[in-house]
Amino acid sequence: MEASAFAAAHNRRLRWLGMALSAVLLAACGGGGGGGEPDATPARQATSASVSQPLEVPQALAGGNLGTDRRLTVPEGFGIRVWARVNRARFMALAPNGDVLVSVPSEGRIVLLRDRGNETPQAFDFATGLTQPHDMVFHTIGATTWLYVAESNRVTRSVYASGETARAGAQTVVDGLPDGSLPGLQGNYGHELKNIALSPDNKLYVSIASACNACAEDTQSDPVRGAIYQYEADGSAPRLYARGIRNAEGLDFLPGTNTLWVTVNNRDEIRIPTDADVDGDGVSDLGKQLPRYVDENPAELFTPVREGGNYGWPFCNAQPNASMSNLGSVFDLDLNPDNSVLDCGTIDRPAKGLRAHSAPLGFSFLQDSAVPAAWRGGAAVALHGCWNCSSLRAGYKVSWLPFDGAGNAGAEIDLVTGFVTDPDARDAWGRPVDVIPDARGNLLISDDLTGAIYMLYQK
Repeated sequence: MEASAFAAAHNRRLRWLGMALSAVLLAACGGGGGGGEPDATPARQATSASVSQPLEVPQALAGGNLGTDRRLTVPEGFGIRVWARVNRARFMALAPNGDVLVSVPSEGRIVLLRDRGNETPQAFDFATGLTQPHDMVFHTIGATTWLYVAESNRVTRSVYASGETARAGAQTVVDGLPDGSLPGLQGNYGHELKNIALSPDNKLYVSIASACNACAEDTQSDPVRGAIYQYEADGSAPRLYARGIRNAEGLDFLPGTNTLWVTVNNRDEIRIPTDADVDGDGVSDLGKQLPRYVDENPAELFTPVREGGNYGWPFCNAQPNASMSNLGSVFDLDLNPDNSVLDCGTIDRPAKGLRAHSAPLGFSFLQDSAVPAAWRGGAAVALHGCWNCSSLRAGYKVSWLPFDGAGNAGAEIDLVTGFVTDPDARDAWGRPVDVIPDARGNLLISDDLTGAIYMLYQK
């Protein structure tokens, strides 16, 4: 950042004082209620999900996984309903006029949803014929608002006109991104969907995720995979920004700062790297792949990313700790067995960890949103859930993490749970992908298993 550390800290303090004043005014004036209605109650303190509520499903949106009664656990004072159905819905973006865009990579299209009050939203095919579109970002430069779209092989942008229901005039700003069509991979690219962010100083950031679970080849490819690249807003001046980031799905800037935060899906099927008796049978388990260890290692990441940073993958694995903060790392037994390829004591320490294999995907900072005041000072994160754990106890929920005035994330609390009906039998009916605030102060949650967009609202 151009400002000095003192000035930056001063600006953050002013911003947070403004937020506190806004919260007081909100409570006094009754703004920010759920479902778009004014909230005449004082601002509540953010509390963990504790009340099992029936999922409200309009008749027009029933069927499939929603053909039977479902319940979800949410914080006290909240309700949750199905707002829309979009088959295999992935990431979302809120348009300046309140419309909601939903990407459907598997169908090569983007759907636009327009709210109609008590009716189901009107749906339009906003863009079709795309190559696995995933992330979408609205960003204003000068007097022009752009819509950026990340496809698996490129990033495009178009000038946004308020109220438009079909995208026009898209221009490619970054081309030739690696995906499953890359020669040498034979179509085997495990994380080819792309995610993006744009900074307050108009830089474009692109996550180029790994093609594998853990492999050294990705660290030597051009472009480097398991990395984040920075471009000018028009796609010029590409450069490697940070590496050692296996699969950054969510990217966003902490409001009021130039600090990029990411959610990261770490590796699977890790072997025990130390001479430890993990299963308690009195014998060393060094080199073994045991469910008791694999289920809890390595930690997933929710962390700021610095320019020039290296976050360890695939040579170092983040270790969970009691506070899930300031995580240390241990060498990878397969790719860095003597810690000589990369010294794991020298890599960047992730700020926050999330439970292993919880698969954090999309997240949103809520500071500048219209959600209830108690929830504005933090970030909501969608956790897609583990696919190869011994049971479905990781993820399958939406979490919230508070942020303090210095930009530090606090302890994770549950916001929406209940998508798993039997963890040991591996029975789940929903998998959250993304979470965004809408224009009326509700939270929208996409689910690619059920093909639904849920609305979490304050009663």
